[in-house]
Amino acid sequence: MKYLALLRGINVGGNNIIQMRELKNLFSEMGFTDVLTYIQSGNVIFKCREKNKTKLKTKIEKMLRKKLGYKITLAILTLTEMKKVIADKPAGFGKNKEAYKYDAVFLLEPLKVRDALKEFSPRDGIDKISAGKNVIYISRLISRLSQSGFSKIAGTKIYPNLTIRNWNTTEKLSKLMMELARMKND
Repeated sequence: MKYLALLRGINVGGNNIIQMRELKNLFSEMGFTDVLTYIQSGNVIFKCREKNKTKLKTKIEKMLRKKLGYKITLAILTLTEMKKVIADKPAGFGKNKEAYKYDAVFLLEPLKVRDALKEFSPRDGIDKISAGKNVIYISRLISRLSQSGFSKIAGTKIYPNLTIRNWNTTEKLSKLMMELARMKND
């Protein structure tokens, strides 16, 4: 199985600092193969035989806590789920990067989209929010970014149960996962 682990809250504001080389080594030590990291925000692509995502998530979180000394939570997506995130984006999402900032908000289980949406406060004419499966698509008007209601999400009860990636990163991670799948199938 090919997976993407999206670690939450690392290398942000000088907290929970970890080098991607170290993170890659930790995943390899856990027995995962074809481990690849992308940028400093805790994105790890890997292969393993485990098919139960809950068990896999628990194993990774326990090992990272043991090795790093602090709690890290994460979202795990299969290649199929990542393809769906890309395919199910709203019409026009990611197309006007000069005018809008685009983000994918990935939910950490057990948070559900319907519950998460209740906590968002979109501003008319500035924010657009669309629901996917275990992901919420956010676009914000760059010229009025400081007026966006999206920043209020940091003060909500659900904030610890989500991890955010900009759309460029999300697309790149999907491409990397597909490239890995093609390389290993040749």
